[in-house]
Amino acid sequence: MKKTMQVIFKIIAAICAAGVLAVIICNAIVCLSVKKNILTREEAAGLDYDCVLVLGCGLLPDGSPSAMLSDRLDEGIALYGLGAGRKLLMSGDHGRVEYDEVSAMKKRALDSGVPEEDVFKDHAGFSTYDSLYRARDVFQVKKVVIVTQGYHLYRALYIAKSLGLEAVGVGADPRAYRGAWYYSLRECAARMKDMGMCIVKADPVVLGEPIPISGDGRLTED
Repeated sequence: MKKTMQVIFKIIAAICAAGVLAVIICNAIVCLSVKKNILTREEAAGLDYDCVLVLGCGLLPDGSPSAMLSDRLDEGIALYGLGAGRKLLMSGDHGRVEYDEVSAMKKRALDSGVPEEDVFKDHAGFSTYDSLYRARDVFQVKKVVIVTQGYHLYRALYIAKSLGLEAVGVGADPRAYRGAWYYSLRECAARMKDMGMCIVKADPVVLGEPIPISGDGRLTED
């Protein structure tokens, strides 16, 4: 019985070690493959890409952007103003009538003086993978500047690269965030998941008819 338990323990330990090694390898592949595509705001200025894509990440109970989303919006709007992208693409969760990330995101842009026709809303950006897939297939984006926090930027850029987009990213990290350790830990698992999604070229939750980013953003109003 004792020998049997020792064998079982060794098998479990080997499986755990293999799992940890797989996480380390996948994360290294994701981060190292796109590190050169992360730019500063100054480096991205004037790129004149198809759009600046701001990825949604939650609202406060009153419906206003969370701290992380607020910082992404400020950075994205600044990059638009500096000519990094011709349009702003706000991609987030609007899967329920009472929860509307993209309208809150658009409001911030309009309040900052961005013309309404230059602000596109992606109502079905339910995940990072969906946002990039839909940017390519629904909004016909070919060249994109992605804005999110630094820990998340590697995965977003890896997905974009896997989908054939020409992409660079700019981090939005002007402050420390509560629970940052949790987001970083969760991101390790998310990188593995999305690497698999990219390999199988999974479809997003929702697609839809094309709405070219070169057109009028007011067409994306619900």
